[in-house]
Amino acid sequence: MLETFQLITVIQGLFLIIILFKTKNKYYEPAFWLLVGSITSVIFYILGDDDNNPFIKHIDVFFFDKSLFITFLFLFIKYQYSQKTNFIKLDYLYFIPNILFFIIEFLESNYSEGLLILDIPELILEFIFLSYLLQSFYVLFKQKINRWMLIFLTPLILLVGYALINEILYWFTLNEIVISDHEHFGSYTIILIALLFYGIAFKLVISPEDILPSTETKKYKNSNLNEELIAKYRTQLIELMEQEDSYKDPLLSIQKVSEKLEIPRQYISEILNVHMDTSFQDFVNNYRVEAFIDCLEKDQYNHLTLMGIANEVGFNSKSTFYTYFKKIKGLTPLEYKKSMF
Repeated sequence: MLETFQLITVIQGLFLIIILFKTKNKYYEPAFWLLVGSITSVIFYILGDDDNNPFIKHIDVFFFDKSLFITFLFLFIKYQYSQKTNFIKLDYLYFIPNILFFIIEFLESNYSEGLLILDIPELILEFIFLSYLLQSFYVLFKQKINRWMLIFLTPLILLVGYALINEILYWFTLNEIVISDHEHFGSYTIILIALLFYGIAFKLVISPEDILPSTETKKYKNSNLNEELIAKYRTQLIELMEQEDSYKDPLLSIQKVSEKLEIPRQYISEILNVHMDTSFQDFVNNYRVEAFIDCLEKDQYNHLTLMGIANEVGFNSKSTFYTYFKKIKGLTPLEYKKSMF
């Protein structure tokens, strides 16, 4: 039964990698390769199960360890939100703890285990890997968007923290915390960690924009816009929203804006996506959300429902209104209204 679960988990990982490569051109390279590295390291983690290796029995494949997966996951989350198009060479330093950890594991497996000179650095390195996970948790929590990923990350932190606590207890010759005395508990834990991460990666199949930032900037590589036009068009877009309140038009589209300002549509997209780091919908709906909040503070709108006010500022869909409001403010409209008083 255990080997069946292991095989299924490996196949799932390979399936996710295949999906990623089929859509490779849609994503920024750093985030793409870090996600591929994360999935690959999970597969190796399963294949390197020391206690119950699915293919080679009684083998200690120390470099197929969860530490490599943790580093890839940490960097993936970091680049997911930075949306950088190139990998920063300095970030290779994050893999130094992995190299040191592999060296220690090699020395322990081939020479001696339980030496203080090896145990102390190993414990420090495991704290570093746990800190990678905690930093990832902080980034996801702070961003307020895609917090659903914490559902998968939190149990992973608990599992790694549990293992680290037992390492410390063992080091001080104290009784370890035993969750289960099942002979294959460790192997099933590995599978659980894999499935938790696959939960994040599988979201790619359903909603890729939530996992990997899209490389929209590539199509503007040969743009004819210069700095003067960029500044001019940007000012016109902002004035259209702030002085003419065009966002109140529920049917406002990028084509309408293009015709009104006499700016080519592709230039508007470039200004927003590349030079203002937003999309057309995000740009417009941000103004609508701020206008909605402004209306909440005015007595003349007291007779209207929340959706009634939303309609006044340009929202014509309840789901779109609630989605964007929570995305921007981190609260639902009702929660925000209650917080005002």
